[in-house]
Amino acid sequence: MTKLRRNHEKASGGLAIKTGLFLTLMGLLYGAFQFFEKGAPKKPESRVVINVPSDDDEPSSPGGDLLLPSVKHGELVSHEYYTLSYDEKNEQAEWVTYFISKKRLNNKKADRTDWFEKDPLVKSGSATFKDYKGSGYDKGHLAPAADMAFSEKAMEDCFYMSNMSPQVHSFNGGIWRELEELARDWGRMNNKLYVVTGPIFKDNLGTIGRANKVTVPGYYYKVLLDIEGPEKKGIGFIIPNAVSNQPLTAYVKTIDEVEEMTGIDFFPVLDDDLEEKLESHVNLAKWKFNQNLYKVRTEKWNIR
Repeated sequence: MTKLRRNHEKASGGLAIKTGLFLTLMGLLYGAFQFFEKGAPKKPESRVVINVPSDDDEPSSPGGDLLLPSVKHGELVSHEYYTLSYDEKNEQAEWVTYFISKKRLNNKKADRTDWFEKDPLVKSGSATFKDYKGSGYDKGHLAPAADMAFSEKAMEDCFYMSNMSPQVHSFNGGIWRELEELARDWGRMNNKLYVVTGPIFKDNLGTIGRANKVTVPGYYYKVLLDIEGPEKKGIGFIIPNAVSNQPLTAYVKTIDEVEEMTGIDFFPVLDDDLEEKLESHVNLAKWKFNQNLYKVRTEKWNIR
């Protein structure tokens, strides 16, 4: 889905300059009046900004905006190491985005907290632990705890309920787990991968919760983009929220296909030509699948 470009009008020369000088002069006069009348101005309140995950010791990314897909229905919420769009209607994120890298994955692992909290940054209020209690569904991470284990802060933040979605247990601990582990393998192989993941609200399995009605999605998606390696590439997945004995390759999609299913433009700031190349085609030869993981999943994880 190529990005939308906005047309910017240019002001005409002479009138714009005269108007600008006049407004500047008026602004200076007003500022001087305020200073002498009321004293020095107070320090302005801090603004809410979108935190773009970064590593000081890693090469800079091609631009923080790359990590921000289009917002379809949600409220944009930025944590230190991941950003999400919270969909109040379905009481979960419509997407979560972050990156995984060899450096982060090789860091000393922070202890898993398992402390699920309401997200204080969601203005409308996120789902809560009680919404999932007794539902029979897992509190499935969208940004996985293992991807956030490089930092105690990242680990703590990924347990906010805004990062959870109700998943069938044999899905969460089965094929979804396999995909998450495979993505980490790819992160080590490719140095840095950008990830966007979330639910697809089609063929839903009902709702859970009393205080909040949390939709149980029919599908989940994950999109991965390698934009910094020598071979730029992208891949997507759409998987039913159910146990599966199929190999992950059966669920591979182009990024364009995932965008069509979700209605989300995942990387709107990419150059149009590059976006078309990366999102319209998947070269499976560039993505190494792990047959051992598939075997473990079908023989052990699926039946737990």
